[in-house]
Amino acid sequence: QVQLVESGGDLVQAGGSLRLSCAASGSIFSIDTMGWYRQPPGKQRELVATITKGGSTIYAGSVKGRFTISRDDAKNTVYLQMNNLKPEDTAVYYCNAVVLTRLLREGHYWGQGTQVTVSS
Repeated sequence: QVQLVESGGDLVQAGGSLRLSCAASGSIFSIDTMGWYRQPPGKQRELVATITKGGSTIYAGSVKGRFTISRDDAKNTVYLQMNNLKPEDTAVYYCNAVVLTRLLREGHYWGQGTQVTVSS
C-alpha cells in the first residue's frame, strides 16, 4: 500500500559527507512525521532524527550539529544531510514515515535500509 525507498548510502572517509534520500509512494493521502533511524552492526536500531509535517525537528545527541533532516512534501521525500561523518556513524540507515492513506488509515512504514560505511 505504501512503499519507502532509501538511497544515497555509500562508503566514505571520516570527515566526509553524504546525503540520504527516502521517497514514499503508494496510496498516500498525507504524510505526518518522517524520520531516520540507524542500526550499527550488532546493535539495536536507534533514532537519528525526525521531522514533523510542520517542520519541527528532533536529533539524537550523537548527530546534532552534524546531521540535518529536511523534507519535500511535493515529492513525498525526506532527506538526511550528514556532514563530518565518523566511523561510529557506520550503520544501515532506515527511513520511517507516519502515513495517512487514501483509506484514511494511519500507519507506520519503513524502508529497506541503505548502508553507510565510514572509514577512518
